[in-house]
Amino acid sequence: MTERLAETTRRIGNVHQLGTVVTAMRGISVSRVQQAHGLLRGVRAHAEVIARAIGQALSLVPGNHNPAVTHSSRNGTIVFTAEQGFAGAFSDRMLEAVGQGGGAGQRDVFLIGTRGYALAHERGLQPWWHAAMVPHANLVPGLASRAADALYAWLAEQSGHRVDVIVPTWSASTGVVAERRSLLPFDFHRFAVTPSGQAPLTTLPPPVLLSRLAEEYIFAELCEAALTAFAAENEARVATMLSAKGSLDNMLSDLQALERQIRQEEITAEVVELAGSAGGSVR
Repeated sequence: MTERLAETTRRIGNVHQLGTVVTAMRGISVSRVQQAHGLLRGVRAHAEVIARAIGQALSLVPGNHNPAVTHSSRNGTIVFTAEQGFAGAFSDRMLEAVGQGGGAGQRDVFLIGTRGYALAHERGLQPWWHAAMVPHANLVPGLASRAADALYAWLAEQSGHRVDVIVPTWSASTGVVAERRSLLPFDFHRFAVTPSGQAPLTTLPPPVLLSRLAEEYIFAELCEAALTAFAAENEARVATMLSAKGSLDNMLSDLQALERQIRQEEITAEVVELAGSAGGSVR
């Protein structure tokens, strides 16, 4: 019985240690979520500035500014998956969304996230390009720049193009949801033309200026998508850690009850033994 008590006490200690690790992981994830949401406000403000600049530049160029959309034999999809573990079905849902895009032709995948990359190989999916998700939200611009470079290299080989971004979003009610956003061809119609009384001063021909502004806006969209994915993965991890903490609390309660029962059994056995010894000495 002493060995049984020692084993139970050891298991209680292990559960306490696991609880400490889970609490620490949850705290780190919460901090990362807050950091990402704070940076998202800045990225969206930057995108709004670029959008206004596009609207002013559109007033300098008459006619239809949207490129003719041709049907390509290959389409592109940028998908964000989990970088680390303990994020539930995060990567599974994102990879499932890759095959739900529709459209004719083959699809080349730009995959971000180490865990998702390993899972993609298990599913027989070979990404055209892949990268790890950054460990800190303030490193997202560098990741977006690398993704943009890979995207433009891919576009140079295509006769026509359509590129979507699959962005994970998180809510407490539905968990992780794959949101598909159109990235290319670039749609100038979504920007309001904002002519002013005095034409803006430019150092570039208006078509070139529009092209540069479109590239900057795409970069801002990639930054927003990466930050949203970074936050969603960590929100999923927070939910997983909360569930794990609840399971550990239940396990700890059961082990502590078992420990009390074993101690009571030991006390009872000692009392019975003492009573028996006392009865033998009286005789």
